[in-house]
Amino acid sequence: MSVEIDEEYRPREDEPFMNERQREYFRLKLLNWKDDILREAKETLQHLQDENQNHPDLADRASSETDRAIELRARDRQRKLIAKIDAALDRIEDSSYGYCEETGEPISLKRLEARPIATLSIEAQERHERRERVYRDD
Repeated sequence: MSVEIDEEYRPREDEPFMNERQREYFRLKLLNWKDDILREAKETLQHLQDENQNHPDLADRASSETDRAIELRARDRQRKLIAKIDAALDRIEDSSYGYCEETGEPISLKRLEARPIATLSIEAQERHERRERVYRDD
């Protein structure tokens, strides 16, 4: 069952957390983000194919190869991001979206608005990052 969401709708703290409208809002936000990434990836692929020319000058060739490596690294990061978006869409389907994986508490709407793929509340994320720093410093 799909709920209609108008362009002006924004989730609010004074409505029930992760109600149908909020879930649909975030589902559409995630799908639009994914579409944008896929469109950019297609453009990059086209650009790389167009750029696949032979540069007689060694400096031009090196510059081109560096640009290509940077673009491919960015695409790899975006591929990983798509996996996180898909996981968030799965959580919307199973009604676990918006809840911290560590504590089970709701993740703030502001955090979800800024990072719709978030799986941890700010507090849990900070604890996680502190633990990472401790282990990294060893």
